[in-house]
Amino acid sequence: MGKYHFIAIGGIGMSGLAKYLLEEGHTVSGSDIEDSKYINALRDLGATVYIGHDEKNLPEDATVIVSTAIRETNPELKKARNLGLKVYHRSDLLQEISASAQKQGKCFIGYSGTHGKTTTSGLSSYVLEKSGFEPAFVVGGIVPDIHTNAQHKGGKYFTAELDESDGTIVKYSSDILVINNLEEDHVDFYKNGLSDLVATFNKAISNSKKVLINADNNGCKMLNGEHITFGLNEADYVAKSISSSKDGSKFDMYYRGKYIDTIEIQLTGKHNIYNALSVAASLHISGIDISKVKEHFKTFTGMGRRFQHICSLEGIEVYDDYAHHPTEINAALDAASTKFGKENIVAVFQPHRYTRLKGLWNDFQDSFSNAKRVIVTDVYAASEDVIEGISGENFAKSMDKAEYIQGSIENVAKELLPTLKKGNVVIGLGAGTITDLGKYLQKYYGELSCK
Repeated sequence: MGKYHFIAIGGIGMSGLAKYLLEEGHTVSGSDIEDSKYINALRDLGATVYIGHDEKNLPEDATVIVSTAIRETNPELKKARNLGLKVYHRSDLLQEISASAQKQGKCFIGYSGTHGKTTTSGLSSYVLEKSGFEPAFVVGGIVPDIHTNAQHKGGKYFTAELDESDGTIVKYSSDILVINNLEEDHVDFYKNGLSDLVATFNKAISNSKKVLINADNNGCKMLNGEHITFGLNEADYVAKSISSSKDGSKFDMYYRGKYIDTIEIQLTGKHNIYNALSVAASLHISGIDISKVKEHFKTFTGMGRRFQHICSLEGIEVYDDYAHHPTEINAALDAASTKFGKENIVAVFQPHRYTRLKGLWNDFQDSFSNAKRVIVTDVYAASEDVIEGISGENFAKSMDKAEYIQGSIENVAKELLPTLKKGNVVIGLGAGTITDLGKYLQKYYGELSCK
């Protein structure tokens, strides 16, 4: 067994990898700037975790795991370099884990694309687990009811979310690679936009045995070669007879013209039809009888931070969503308006990264049509430097119906709360500290109620 040290172990992706290693029997340590529920779960499994980054935290005989966000100035990384320790990007570790799973005879299904990879990898892992297949998995969110983002089990399947943000997706060799969609994003890395992203995925495709792509997505249509397809029109796997309501969606799945089964989900929105179809198709490709697993599609409640209900404030509902790309925001608000009605939707948008806001400025402007009110906060930098002229305030000014609230998310909640009305549905949108919006709305609602 090996020894591993994670720098910034508390994130959803890094903590999942650490948990997987702990369950395999490895020794794990790590550090982060603050405690979290993910860190506490790792401690319960035997990990040693330090709060604060310090070279004293680093074992002198460990493999060091970092993400793209860790800078060379980090004291633990500097010490690791000086000692000549192995330093792995988190994608290198996931590649090792997936390759080891394949050597054990597991089928490796990787879920990727610009949007939906957390939901699809989570849904697949959930369905396999609930159906008794005992999958191993590492995904970028907490799987409902299973209450974890990773597990090491002895079944014949290994599922994983494969990140494309920094080009590392080319490292994996999936048995089945699922590409949900491809759109321009991560403009800090893909300098030439979509063409660079497609080129990267073409390399990933060359490493994979079977590839399942979205036939309806323009980015996927740019990929090289012939692949298995899914979609709502012309494709190998097609969703037909689609029906949707505020309580969920339902469709018939066909494979090359032959009816396979009917899939029901309690998630709303067209994007979740695609998500469920791609998962059902990938499991069918792997040899699973859909009739034996379909009941668990219906019980899947969605991944954490994906249109997640946070609280009710006597007639005001508060939701949290990870959406931080224009397409994701549009999909989240479309689902919300289907469920609650556009006239009730209050979108609170925290732009994530200056480069993304700058590169997709016009697309962001067009993504809020299904909201009655739009509140814009300051940009969550995610370690980026400020770009002159690119700010939450300027973005709000560029939109007719947007309002700007400055400062921390706590301050946003404090200023927003008195303006809300019974029947409003507040949705926090973004990948940063916006996730705390519900917590602070509850705090200040409690204070108002006591007066």
